[in-house]
Amino acid sequence: MKALLLLSGGIDSPVAGYIEKQEGIDVIALHFSNQKFAGKESIEKCKKLAKKVGIKILYNIDIAEQLSEFAKKCDARYYFVLMKRFMLRVAEKVAEKENCDFILTGENLGQVSSQTLENLVVIDKATKLHVIRPLIVYDKVDIINKAVQLGTFEISKGPEMCDVLGPKHPSTRAKESIILEEENKVEYAKMLENAINHLTELTEPKIK
Repeated sequence: MKALLLLSGGIDSPVAGYIEKQEGIDVIALHFSNQKFAGKESIEKCKKLAKKVGIKILYNIDIAEQLSEFAKKCDARYYFVLMKRFMLRVAEKVAEKENCDFILTGENLGQVSSQTLENLVVIDKATKLHVIRPLIVYDKVDIINKAVQLGTFEISKGPEMCDVLGPKHPSTRAKESIILEEENKVEYAKMLENAINHLTELTEPKIK
């Protein structure tokens, strides 16, 4: 089987990718960058993480423009849910291109606002593919220990930049009906097409 890992540059997703590879899953990765607001650091981190985990195919899509649209035109409380749903829709297109069987993430239940059970249910409805979360009930300490063993922790540690446009008090119990109304406030199809058109492959990433 083949999986598309959403590789964030943080601590969790490389561990999730490694666990699935140990199960015999062929894992490729997709990173969503936000260079306008967060710089290129996450891209460089992902190159190194992919190498450490043994992922040979790494894609990147910069979605700064789309995230800015959500931040400007939608209710800020739902920013993270809107962001995650958009990522899944883009990932679905990439997964289909690569003949992947499912999408893989490093999400952990309740760790951040978008990872409450209620929000995950709404987020998953954005794609028809299965979203596999091998770390969903892991203790954070166990994830960190695993990252240390893999040699990915030192690369991953540091502030996450995915929340740079997000609100201080995000919703933890989003309803699908409300999210659909928010998505209608933007030119969704155009945003999705633009993202897919900017897919870039980073083959055989090297550690400097």
